[in-house]
Amino acid sequence: MKFTVSWLREYLDFDASLDELSEKLTAIGLEVEEIVDRAKELEAFKVCHVLMAEQHPDADRLRVCQVDTGKEVVQVVCGAPNAKTGMKGVFAPSGSYVPGTDLWLKPSKIRGVESNGMLVSEREMGLSDDHDGIIELPNDTEVGVEFAKLVGLDDPVIEIAITPNHQDALGVYGIARDLAAAGFGTLKAPNLTPVEGSFESPVGVRLSFPEGTDPLPCSKFLGRYVRGVKNGPSPKWMQDRLLSIGLRPISALVDITNFVTFDLGRPLHVFDADKLAGDIQPRFAKEGETLLALDGEEYTLASTDCVIADDKAPQGLGGIMGGELSGCTEETTNVFIEAALFDPIVIATTGRRLGIESDARYRFERGVDPAFVESGIEVATRLVMELCGGEASHVVADGAGPEWEKKVSLRKTRVKELGGVDVSADRMIDILDRLGFKPVDAGDVIETEVPSWRMDIDGEADLVEEVMRIVGYDQIPTVALPRLSVVAKPSVTPAQRRVRTAKRALAGRGMIEAVTYSFLPRAHAELFGGVNEDVVLANPISADLDVMRPSLLPNLVAAAGRNQARGFHDINLFEVAGEYHSDKPDGQRMVAAGIRVGSDSDRHWSGAGRAYDVFDVKADVLDLLDAIGGPAATAQIVTGAPEWYHPGRSGVIQLGPQKRLAVFGELHPSVLSAMKVKGPVLAFELYLDEVPLPKSTGKTARDPLKVSDYQAVERDFAFVMASDVPADKILRAAKGADKKLITDATIFDIYEGDKIEAGMKSVAFSIRLEPQDKTLTDEEIEAVAAKVIANVEKTSGGTLRR
Repeated sequence: MKFTVSWLREYLDFDASLDELSEKLTAIGLEVEEIVDRAKELEAFKVCHVLMAEQHPDADRLRVCQVDTGKEVVQVVCGAPNAKTGMKGVFAPSGSYVPGTDLWLKPSKIRGVESNGMLVSEREMGLSDDHDGIIELPNDTEVGVEFAKLVGLDDPVIEIAITPNHQDALGVYGIARDLAAAGFGTLKAPNLTPVEGSFESPVGVRLSFPEGTDPLPCSKFLGRYVRGVKNGPSPKWMQDRLLSIGLRPISALVDITNFVTFDLGRPLHVFDADKLAGDIQPRFAKEGETLLALDGEEYTLASTDCVIADDKAPQGLGGIMGGELSGCTEETTNVFIEAALFDPIVIATTGRRLGIESDARYRFERGVDPAFVESGIEVATRLVMELCGGEASHVVADGAGPEWEKKVSLRKTRVKELGGVDVSADRMIDILDRLGFKPVDAGDVIETEVPSWRMDIDGEADLVEEVMRIVGYDQIPTVALPRLSVVAKPSVTPAQRRVRTAKRALAGRGMIEAVTYSFLPRAHAELFGGVNEDVVLANPISADLDVMRPSLLPNLVAAAGRNQARGFHDINLFEVAGEYHSDKPDGQRMVAAGIRVGSDSDRHWSGAGRAYDVFDVKADVLDLLDAIGGPAATAQIVTGAPEWYHPGRSGVIQLGPQKRLAVFGELHPSVLSAMKVKGPVLAFELYLDEVPLPKSTGKTARDPLKVSDYQAVERDFAFVMASDVPADKILRAAKGADKKLITDATIFDIYEGDKIEAGMKSVAFSIRLEPQDKTLTDEEIEAVAAKVIANVEKTSGGTLRR
């Protein structure tokens, strides 16, 4: 919202400085975003007197001027055709900035003649596009006066940010009213004197919505016919105000509606009455109906849009924009003025669907004062008659408008409890009264009637906010949060710490963290198990991002596809975030997921890199499980991965049949084909919430590297066993023989062939013993080896090869 200081003074009498005004606006919740003071920008430009203008000796189109600046006489070379002896103009000295041309002036020689400064045009000053000649002022203009002050440019423009709960500040009068309530100046009421009509309007009004429509898209419509008007340019004072806030003056009738919108926060519209056919009818649009709007665009309407129509066709989009066919021109002699109330939801829905941004839409979808409709049409009528002449009819109307009256109670203790400042009841009542709330002391509570211009006030907390912003948020004391224990407790929970650990562990394995949307296209979600209707978005940010993600993998795979399209072939991405399965509290779970595509190294003269396979992502997920303190050594690896994995190249890590910790493997080719991603893609998903937390929260999930001072020992074993015995089963049996001494077990050879019985295999593995307190003796080593043999034979049914 933009306005000038002089415009504000029309409604607020104050003596404070510009800085004090800015501070007060921000303090009461109307944050100042920018102040543009043209007088400061143009303070170097002064009125001057051209004492003499002679032909340049070496240029036909240039003149050498002797210019009196009020302080000195300087020589200026000027190319303007209207530069002449005796004229009064505007001079910019050397060293000043010329905004229209984005140049800094400096002394120079032009065709061999010295020039110091510049005689400027309106374009060079950034005032207009006029550059036919330099500015020429009346002969009686005082030399040396600042040009900005002379023409009224010493009026700073203030821009404030408008929050959704301050729709009342979308007019200059509303801002003045708020400042006056805060004790900043005295409020001056606008002229709302009714204009008496002298005839019946030939254009009627009727709301034409189906019976039972609730809420009504247009609940109240007032109109007034004014005949015999003469449309032309609006007066300079109105044009200056519109220009100051960035609006282009068009004509008096159009400028009046724009002015009242920003002056009083009341959007209006004026129809050329001679272009209307019959009565005005706010109604729903017919599906496929079209409207040529004032912005020159033709819009195709839906049956949910509210239009302002006559007996033949739509003449405007209710509360958003008028139509071109009934717009006012210089030939307009009879007008019909509209002041109406529109439903914010209907306005917002139509405006968003059609992509129309307008000042009227901005206000109606936030809520305008429902009690100001009658006053609005009277203000507009008086301005039309003052600026364009004419004779006004009686007002025609239909609709009673919404029931806006409401009462809200405020417990006297709540300002202290919610705001942190002890405010007396008398001061609360005084503040609310000055804000227009009509408070009444009712013992422990203050009963208030909400003013019509504050439709955002719904509850007690809103009243606390109103009191606090007038008292001043800077009055809230700085108080340290209470410490519940003498010993500070960690601010991060073990579960949160585990997320950080997981990210570091995956980054340490050479993967790059991705942060993707929490939603995705439904088509992608269906490839990864489908979605519950609970997590379908009612108002998605994009039509193709309409469901919450049931898995992290679809977005990672899509990211891989985008990278492939840009020429990247070796891709390693991970994400640690939530996935969603319902709208219940337990419908979200934390997952660490990753994908690998391509090979483990770039092309090289010594040989190609090795392509990623299922064992790479198996290693990723096992290392991750170990890093967060999970049971990597004791978990089982079985088949049964979800259907989006390749059934023969995937696995599941679990603790018993009911506790699934992670899945890994190659994604199914049909999934990649549907997402148009080149495979193979290797992936894993670790369900962090399913991994048991370490029993002692005082330790890190993965212990720091322990290096023993004693010699480690390795022993190799080879067993013959049935071919279907899982390798994982053998390793777990070997490690379980002595969990304190055996730190690792690794299979290094598997043989099946004619040298061994059919249906059998030979498995060779190595164990590593790391003593922590002494060097092992041969007897101790042999004892551990015997335990390993016994455990493996018992678990696998195999026999040791001698």
